[in-house]
Amino acid sequence: MSWNFEQIANTLEQEAAQIADEKQLEELRVKYLGKKGLIAEMYASLPALSAEDKPLVGKNANALRQKVTQLIEEKKNTFKEKLKQEKKTQMDVSLPGVGQAIGHKHLLIQTIDEICSLFEKMGFSVEDGPEIETEFNNFTALNIPIDHPSRDAFDTFYLDTPDPQNKGRYLLLRSHTSPGQIRIMKKYKPPLAVVIPGKVYRPDAVDASHSFMFHQIEGLLVDSCVQFSDLRGLLNTFCKRLFGENIKMRLRPHFFPFTEPSAEVDISCYICGGKGCSVCGRKGWLEIMGCGIVNPKVFEAVGYPKGKYTGLAFGLGVERIAMLKYGINDIRIFFENDVRFLEQF
Repeated sequence: MSWNFEQIANTLEQEAAQIADEKQLEELRVKYLGKKGLIAEMYASLPALSAEDKPLVGKNANALRQKVTQLIEEKKNTFKEKLKQEKKTQMDVSLPGVGQAIGHKHLLIQTIDEICSLFEKMGFSVEDGPEIETEFNNFTALNIPIDHPSRDAFDTFYLDTPDPQNKGRYLLLRSHTSPGQIRIMKKYKPPLAVVIPGKVYRPDAVDASHSFMFHQIEGLLVDSCVQFSDLRGLLNTFCKRLFGENIKMRLRPHFFPFTEPSAEVDISCYICGGKGCSVCGRKGWLEIMGCGIVNPKVFEAVGYPKGKYTGLAFGLGVERIAMLKYGINDIRIFFENDVRFLEQF
């Protein structure tokens, strides 16, 4: 008996390629490797073969056996991998779902939203402005002279990009939110009342009370007859709504180039009730913002008619408000992304 081993090998490969499950694979194994299979039949015929054919048939039968065994192993591995992938993609709807942790607003954003909301209830609208500013908006229009220390490169982040509207000057990262006053007054005519929150940048060394980036909220109200008493009443209402009705407020004379007269705003310490403690430095008062009546030179810079309008302005640091209100003693912790801290608020 003779066999065409080349044809048998081709047939084997065709049959193996069509196998789709374990049952068909077992049928293939029995056909070739079973006790009554084709290869067993080849081995049984060896004693009857001539001396010349016997080694040839034996060699080819062994090669065929190895090929069948290899194909079966490859198919088994393919089935195992397929089953593994199916298990990964299968969904058991009877199992409990995997809960996803839901984040919330950062404490600074919460504070900004709370402050802006309080002013919105008093008739203010919320505006924003770009973080990259011109020297005119950041300094000149706010009556800050050219020799003022804040205009020095050691106190302001200047960019290598020239100001397209003022050759010889460069753009900068705004050092306060006050440039928003200039943009708003150029855009709108009085009466207007806005608060402008946002990031500001100063090249300060980072420590427990300083950061090169922090947040401010600027306030501006302009009308035909705005008085200092309006400013005091507005800020007194704001402080009581933010820190509690028992809070007392006071104004201390100060100087800002863009307001005249100007004042610093203090509130009685909410920890000790004004008696003096470590939070307020034993003084009983906490400084929270600066304010004043808009300087006429600022109105002149934005093109408002001389003497027609008056206004009030104020600015506060968001980080400082949050630190005072929630008893936080290090500004750096706001930006470290420590979940243990963030989850508390």
